[in-house]
Amino acid sequence: MFSKAAAVFLIFSFLPLLCIAQYTDIQKDIDEYRKGTIIINAKPGDKIEIEQLSHEFWFGAAISNSLANKSWSKKDKAAYKEKFLENFNSAVTENAVKWSNMEREQGKVNYETVDGILEWTDQNNIPLRAHNIFWGIHKFVQPWLKALDDTTLEETLKNRALTLAARYKGRFVEYDLNNEMIHGNYYEERLGQDITLKMTKWVHEADPEAKLWLNDYDILTGNKLAEYMAQIRTFLEQGVPIAGIGVQGHLHSETFDPLVLKSSLDSLSKFNLPVRITEFNMPGQRSMYVDNKIDKLTPEQELQKAANLVDYYTICFANPNVTGILQWGFWEGATWIPASAMYRKDWSPTPAVEEYQKLIFKEWWTTTTSVADEKGMATIPAYFGKYKLTVNGQEKEVYLSKADGQMIADFR
Repeated sequence: MFSKAAAVFLIFSFLPLLCIAQYTDIQKDIDEYRKGTIIINAKPGDKIEIEQLSHEFWFGAAISNSLANKSWSKKDKAAYKEKFLENFNSAVTENAVKWSNMEREQGKVNYETVDGILEWTDQNNIPLRAHNIFWGIHKFVQPWLKALDDTTLEETLKNRALTLAARYKGRFVEYDLNNEMIHGNYYEERLGQDITLKMTKWVHEADPEAKLWLNDYDILTGNKLAEYMAQIRTFLEQGVPIAGIGVQGHLHSETFDPLVLKSSLDSLSKFNLPVRITEFNMPGQRSMYVDNKIDKLTPEQELQKAANLVDYYTICFANPNVTGILQWGFWEGATWIPASAMYRKDWSPTPAVEEYQKLIFKEWWTTTTSVADEKGMATIPAYFGKYKLTVNGQEKEVYLSKADGQMIADFR
């Protein structure tokens, strides 16, 4: 009989031989859905430099509360910020916005952590999503909320929505409205099926432009996909303004099923709503490393983790409705699954860092040169994002968006 650790090692060692992680036309889909066209008008023969500065697609990570408090050493905090900016262009609050984190005792609200994180992301032009306004899983509802009568409970929910949305109006790119509702919804049980619609109305009363997302887990494994899709249909029929579909990316085990991942994303795309992978870890929540936070991956397992990360990202990047992937922790010192971290506790990189950076900043990155043709035109296929164009020493920063598909820059 094999021990559990030995079995895991064998799975990691032989996984490349057991499954095809990417499908045949994946690069064709990436080229079709992730690239547009930069058209440059110049003089015939002009030399043109095209340098990508950033991606439109969100390659992000969760931000720990510790970024905004004094629980880390100055060295670790500085390294955390440096590595974040080196690798990521977007973020989500890991715990700071959760109601149970902000208001553990009734009436004592902590805004300091949220404000500190927003201050840093604003300074660095990092779009930030708020996770989450409500969380109706029973064990995450504060005891003082459960003690309220129905009328007072609804008024308290309304006050939470109005206060948060008013205070942070225009600051967050989007919010998770009520987290993980297919797994538990205490507020609906107490206050009725229309409570989700009421929540959106309260938020929009204070901030009409707030983007309200769903977020749930075990969707990309296929296990809860049908249930989630049924819930989305019900909300849409009720008139709930769903801005996007959030799906957590850590309910797999030591690895993931690429065919199920692709199929699940294809199914969600039928709603024609943006999709974000909101919480990604590799290995995931069903791995041995959730409970066993001490054991380290072997060098062979680290290499397989890096390969799995690349496959997962590639499948997601090839889907036209997916708008981003956010890692749920990237440093061993601040993640709930330490084995999934890209950086070890001492900040040394795992093999996943090199593979991740090669994928995001080399393979999916457009930096090239061209020459204007006899008509003074150059047409460059490019990944969606921000660019610096240089023609004969003249520079322009431009943005190529997926919504537009192309942009024209005139240097004549």
